[in-house]
Parts: sequence; structure tokens; C-alpha cells
Amino acid sequence: MDNSTSIREAIRNQFGASIEMLENTITMCPDDHWNTKLNFWYNSYHCIFWTDYYLTTEPSKFEPPSPFTFSEFDPTGKKPDRTYTKAELLAYLEHCRQKANQLIRSLTAERLNDRWVNDYKNFSLLEILLYNVRHIQHHSAQLNLLLRQTINNAPTWVSQAKKHSEK
Repeated sequence: MDNSTSIREAIRNQFGASIEMLENTITMCPDDHWNTKLNFWYNSYHCIFWTDYYLTTEPSKFEPPSPFTFSEFDPTGKKPDRTYTKAELLAYLEHCRQKANQLIRSLTAERLNDRWVNDYKNFSLLEILLYNVRHIQHHSAQLNLLLRQTINNAPTWVSQAKKHSEK
């Protein structure tokens, strides 16, 4: 196994584990907690939207899939026009998992140094992937805390992505 294969596998395992943790948290949220003042649905959507954006190697060409909009880019903090369902967000998260797997499969040692640049960040591709994992974990932890506070339960830790998650 060469170094780039080892690096790709480690990134895939940890990125995939982050996505699975978010998925488990969304799945565990009771329907009666989805659209309350706790904003469970919105925090889930926010995390998934930015996951998708940060997986776009050319940020200026980012397009969220339908029915999602660019509401997250609104500088006033305007939320989407409607509450997204759990099924919609889980499908969007699956879109991100596939996008991540495709990107990670294409990584080479040289490509890890490619630049990911927008108006606020100028990161290497490796760094934006690590940044993205941290962002997913940050919101997964917030959502897990909400679950603990409301239903006294939360999903367990995922140490590595399941092998089947690379499709």
C-alpha cells in the first residue's frame, strides 16, 4: 500500500464516520422534536449544506441539489422557506457521502495540496476535508446534546466508516 492509498483510506474512514454520526443523530431524533424551538431540523440542514459546499472543489460552482436553496449564504441569517423533512435531509446527507467518497477516491499525494479558495478561506484540499470533518462533528455533538437533554439518549460513537458506505 502506497502512502496516498493509506491517506485516502484514513480520510475515508474518518470522514465517513463523521457522516454516519450525523446520520445516526438525525435518525434518532423523535418526530415531535424535529421542528421545535430547538431547531433540530435546521441545525441538521445547516451542517449538511456546508458539508456539501466544502466538498465542492470549485466553490464558485457549488449548486445545492433540489429542493435545497442558497439560503445558508444569506448574510441576514434567513432560514429556508420551509422545514425540510428528516427523509429529505437524510437523502441530502447520502448525496454528501457519495460526493465525499468520489472526491476521496480521486485523491493523490499531489492533489491534497490543491487549493480550495473562496472569499473567506484559502485551504489545501486536505485542510478543507479536515475542516469539514470538524464542522460535522461540532454539529453532531450539539445535536447529541439536544437528544440527551430531551430524550435522555443519543447515538454511540462511530470510530470508522462502515465498509459498505463507499459505493
